[in-house]
Order: sequence, then C-alpha cells, then structure tokens
Amino acid sequence: MSEQISAWSERCAKYTMIDGDSAFQINFAGMKFSDTGLAGLEPEFVKVHAEMQKIENGEIKNPDENRKVTHFTDRCVYPGSAEFSDVEAFAAGIRSGSICGATGKRFEYAIINGIGGSALGPQLVQMAINGPYWNELDTEARKGNLKIYFLDNTDTAGAADALRVCKLESTLVVNISKSGGTQETKNNMILLMDVFEAAGLPFAKHACAITMKGSELDQLANRQQWLRIFEMADSIGGRTSVTSIVGHLPAALSGVDFLSLLNGACHMDTLTRNPDLYANPAYMLSAMWYLAGNGKGDKNMVIVPYSDRLVLLSRYLQQLVMESLGKELDLDGNVVHQGLSVFGNKGGTDAHAFIQQLNDGRNDFFITFIEVLEDALAAPVSTGIAMGDYLHGFLTGLSNALRSHDRSVIEMRIQRIDPFNLGMIIAIYERAVAAYAELIHINAFHQPGVQAYKLASKGVIKLLTGLETSLSAIAPFTGTAREITGKLNLSEQEYEVEGILAKLSANISRRDIPVRVSREWDKKLGWVYTIAR
Repeated sequence: MSEQISAWSERCAKYTMIDGDSAFQINFAGMKFSDTGLAGLEPEFVKVHAEMQKIENGEIKNPDENRKVTHFTDRCVYPGSAEFSDVEAFAAGIRSGSICGATGKRFEYAIINGIGGSALGPQLVQMAINGPYWNELDTEARKGNLKIYFLDNTDTAGAADALRVCKLESTLVVNISKSGGTQETKNNMILLMDVFEAAGLPFAKHACAITMKGSELDQLANRQQWLRIFEMADSIGGRTSVTSIVGHLPAALSGVDFLSLLNGACHMDTLTRNPDLYANPAYMLSAMWYLAGNGKGDKNMVIVPYSDRLVLLSRYLQQLVMESLGKELDLDGNVVHQGLSVFGNKGGTDAHAFIQQLNDGRNDFFITFIEVLEDALAAPVSTGIAMGDYLHGFLTGLSNALRSHDRSVIEMRIQRIDPFNLGMIIAIYERAVAAYAELIHINAFHQPGVQAYKLASKGVIKLLTGLETSLSAIAPFTGTAREITGKLNLSEQEYEVEGILAKLSANISRRDIPVRVSREWDKKLGWVYTIAR
C-alpha cells in the first residue's frame, strides 16, 4: 500500500504545475496516460508552438474568412487604448448620473442584447464576480452600478421577463453584434425599439452599440444618434471576445474590475507562451484532451467547478470548445468530423445530479474539477470543521473514487473567485483550444455549421412569408396539414408547413397577417386547421 501511495505521490509531483505568483495549480496525474505516450507528442507540440506564434505575430489564422486572430495579443495592450478609457469614462458617467436617459432619470438597469460569445462571456463574468443576487442589491450596495439583464435568444419570453422588472426610463440597452445582422440580436433590438416608442421614449437616448465600424448596426446607431458606439475589431471572434470591448462594457456597467480580469488573462498568456510542453499548462491540457480521446474526441469533457459562482463555466466552455473544435473538415479539406462534447455542473450539487453515472456507468469521459480555496464565509459546522471543508472533502473524495474506477481526472485549483483568477481560467482554455486545434489540424476560428443552420432557418422564414399569401388565397378552408399542402402544391414540405400552421394557430392575436389560423384535435384525423380571413 505504501508503495502505491508513493507512486501516486510521485506522479502528482511530476505532473502538477504550480504558479507560485498566482497560486494557480493544475494536476494532470489522474489522467490515464503513459510517460512514453506523452513524450510521443513532443514533436507535435514543436509544430503547435510554431503555429501559435503565427497567431500572435498577426498571420492569417482563419483562412476561410481571411482573418487574423488577435485576442491573445489585443488584451495586453487594450488597457492603454483610447477605447478602454472611453468605456471606463462612459461607465463612470452612468454611475454619476451625468449620462442619463431621455427623461433625465439616472440609469438603473442595463439590458445586454447579444448571443453566443456576446452574451455567454459577459454572463460568466457577471455571475462569477457579482454573484446571482446582484440585481436585488440596492443602489448604495451596488455603488451606483447598474442591474444587469441579458437577452441571448429570439424567445420573446426572455424579453418579457426583462421588461417586467426594468423601468424603461431608467434602462440602458447595450446591443452587441459584430456584423449587426445577427438575427436573434436584431429581433430583440426591434422589439425593444417598439417598446420604447410605445412608451413615448426615444430609443436612441437609451441605446449604445458594440459592433464593427461600417456594419449594419453601426450605420443604424450613427443615423439615429445613439448614446455611444463602441468599435469591435474584425479579428476578435465571438467566443473569444470576453477580454475585449464585448466583455468590458457589461463588466464596467456592473462595477467589475475589468483591468484585473485582463491582468489575470495576460498572466496566464505569459505562462502558456512557454514552448516546453511540460512547462506549459495550456499545452499540457490540450495534450490530455488529445490522449484521452485518441485525437478524435472519443471521450466527453466534463467540467465541474466547486463554486456556485462558476456554475456558468461549463456553458461558456461548451461554446468555446464545441464551436471551435466541432468541424467536419480539416485544413486540407479532408472529412474528419472532429470535436469534443462538453457538459458539466457545479461541484457538490453534481453528486446529486450526474455523478452516479460518472462513477458507475459508461467510462466515456474525462473530468476536470476546479477548486476555489478561499471560502466566502467562515461557517463552522462542528469543532474544527467548516462548511467549506466539506466541499473540499467532497471534491477529493469524488476524485479518488473516480480514479479508483479507472476514470480520468484533472484537478485545477485557484486561490479565490475574483477577476484576476477568472481571467486566468478563461485564458488557459482559450490557449488550450487553439493548441488542440493545431494538433488535429483544423480551423478553430470559423463556424460553418452555425452558418448552415442560419441558411436553413432562412428557408423556413421564406416559406412562412409565402404561406401568408397562399393561405389567404384558399381561405376559408378547413382540413389537415396534408390536405392544405396538397391544395397549395407543397406536399414535399408538409412537415415544415404543419409546424408553421401550429405556430400561427397558437398566436392568433399576436400576428398581423391576412389570415387567421386555428386548429382542433380530431381523434381520427389528427390536427385539423381552419384558415379564415
């Protein structure tokens, strides 16, 4: 037994990386790899490092879109830029009341309107640093900073929920879209513009934009003279935008020390520029992913931070990892169907959620535990034992149990939840994703699958637009979807048409179209639709 303990201790000593300056620590010893297997990747990481240097030297690293990738380098010079100062000054003006809405009332609420990285990154920062109950604090406790709400979908329920609590005369709307044409964000913007107009408030006095210069959104905001327009660089991708203006403005409006977050990210960037695989935590992380999944993503990535405030980390990493690495083709055009599936929960809670399967079920994953050493409260529960000690015990016990069941485990440790440490976590995963993409020879910085769904959805919207006219031509009519599509010569699109009819029938009073659609259930025929003028 002592020999086993000694062997494990030696492996931990060999494969644990510690940064004494920040107290960041990551232990790879619980992963199922051999010394020789890891050593075999060293030549590959010489190539990986060369490609990473190309990114930082400003070469085109998104060949499909002919774009540079600059988030690694931009964030370290951003604090000295005029744009950084402009954001800080704007947020200070909001806090002081020198910048206010159309009625002269101070802003109290901010609605952040974006999707994907334009929402997930700012949401992660807000939850991690300010916590889940920030919006319930009074103005004094928030030090004049704003309550923050996010619209990140084209679901009207999200907008309805935000509008239920935000008083329009005190609401600032931040619209984030690089191109300005992102439909989900555009839809929410149009809805909000209509709501402000109906309330007799000029939207322009309550709106600002983060977008590329010359974009559709930039032109609209300039034409209508919005409060402020902040420029987003073309070389910053949505899922790697949280350390740019995209993350800065929402953070500044809610009082987050964004400079500290940038300092943490830049500190990790320094650690992960090391060409030595064994001394670079991001390279080691990507090597573990590669070895665990045989270079094909054969095992799922499970992210479990032992912190309530990091509950959104797994969602954030789902986009960063899966949108970056889930690709059909490699850089040479070969069909490879690469990717890594990511899911997770928060530690402690996970033991009552999905740990049963991880411990006893399919061995189709590797898990990363993230521990936060400092407790928010002393919280003693018995002599010498605090509430936070149980969280540590649960993590260590679960890690040991999983390893004893031949499961693969990575343990990451940070000192506390603060902007600096969050910046480090964001940066190590960004670098690991970029390095892994080089290992498997794919483009991590485009998203053709996302564009494919957008094109497909446009087809459905086009069908809906055409139906408005064709349904009017046959009204009044009652029949099944099959009968309706037969009459309209759309039999090949029966499924899509029935979905549209179901949607229209559920929103009779909410659609301004030439016909009214209703439906009734018939036990023999199924749904029967009535089309009326």
